[in-house]
Formats: sequence, C-alpha cells, structure tokens
Amino acid sequence: MAERELNILLVEDDELDVMNVQRAFKKNNIRNPLFVAGNGLEALEMLRGTGPGPHVPANRRIILLDLNMPRMGGIEFLRELRKDPNLRPLTVIVLTTSDEERDKVEAYKLNVAGYILKPVTLQAFVEIMATLNKYWTVNELP
Repeated sequence: MAERELNILLVEDDELDVMNVQRAFKKNNIRNPLFVAGNGLEALEMLRGTGPGPHVPANRRIILLDLNMPRMGGIEFLRELRKDPNLRPLTVIVLTTSDEERDKVEAYKLNVAGYILKPVTLQAFVEIMATLNKYWTVNELP
C-alpha cells in the first residue's frame, strides 16, 4: 500500500484553514502524508529538498495551493513551479478564497487541475476533502 501513498503538500498561510484541512482529513480517514508550507518559497524548498525543514518525497505528489500568501503568493509559486523541469509535471489544485476571474484564468493558464473556493464551514471542508480524495485515488498520478 505504501507504493500508492500520495504525498500531499498544502501551501497555506492561514492556521485555521490548515487545521480545517487536517480535521477534514481525519474525518475522512485520509491517511496520506500531509506536508504544510506557509508560502510559495517554503513550498519550493520542501519540494526541492533545499530548505532546513522537511522535504516532500519525490514520488506521487500533489499540491493544494492557496493564492493569497505572504513572501510568494500562489500565482507566483505556480510560475516558478512550471519553470522547473523537475516540478513542472506536479498536479496542483487551487484551494483559495479568491473568486476573482483574473486569478482563475491565470491559474488555469498555469495548468492547474482544479480551482476550488474555500468553504466556510468545517462540514463543507470535510465534503471537499472527501471529493478530492476520490479524485486522487482514481487518477494515476506519477
């Protein structure tokens, strides 16, 4: 089963949203490792294994990305990710409060797999994480 394990990187600066995702994982019995980066720079370090903190194993990775963050926001992170030949193929799903059309257009131009508005309630977070779990369970991710 370990070979089917998916390494999930949540790029999120809001601690409450991080806790909601963690709670939703627990309620849905999602056992995939969840790594958390507080901004795009930290996420790149974790993916490349260049920073002082933990690194995300190179096999079977997916990214849940907020757009509005300090230091390096989500769109800037996506641009850097897509420039890097080793990281370019990673699956990214945007999970954000931004309902701005320009953010959606730019994210899809940068090849995101989905764009999800953050839910307001914990129950809605649980439902979204259950749906995402089904998505990445049926998709053949490298």
